[in-house]
Amino acid sequence: MVKLFIYITLIVSNNDKTQINKVLDNLHIYASKADGTNYFKLFDSEAVFFGTDATERWHINEFKDYALKRFETGTGWTYEPISRNIYINENTAWFDEELSNEKYGVFRGTGVLIKKDNNWLISQYNLLLPIPNDLLKDYAQEIINFLKKNN
Repeated sequence: MVKLFIYITLIVSNNDKTQINKVLDNLHIYASKADGTNYFKLFDSEAVFFGTDATERWHINEFKDYALKRFETGTGWTYEPISRNIYINENTAWFDEELSNEKYGVFRGTGVLIKKDNNWLISQYNLLLPIPNDLLKDYAQEIINFLKKNN
């Protein structure tokens, strides 16, 4: 009986990971195609999106306003997945992924998905640009100077 439970758990977990991978892959495909309709179907109604700028913490409705205007011009953004880790606890999943961007290099995406009505939806997405430790001190000073100048 225990073996059957473990087997069923593994099947459900693998199926969930497959669904989550599809959601995240589609997120990047739809953004690249500037397909706002399908892109925003992937998010929960209370989702939060963090962009690369420190000021970019958007409720999904705010992010939608920004992104749909950009998508209307036919311009999206392209991040190609390099690798991804997914962790699941019942109806909540969290992930981290490495992404490649032609213009800026390697990014990291992290976030949380929730399962509602048997569908995985993005509840939080955080896009960031990892900075090598050897460059951090000088780059951090540039940011401090920029913020002082612009605030």
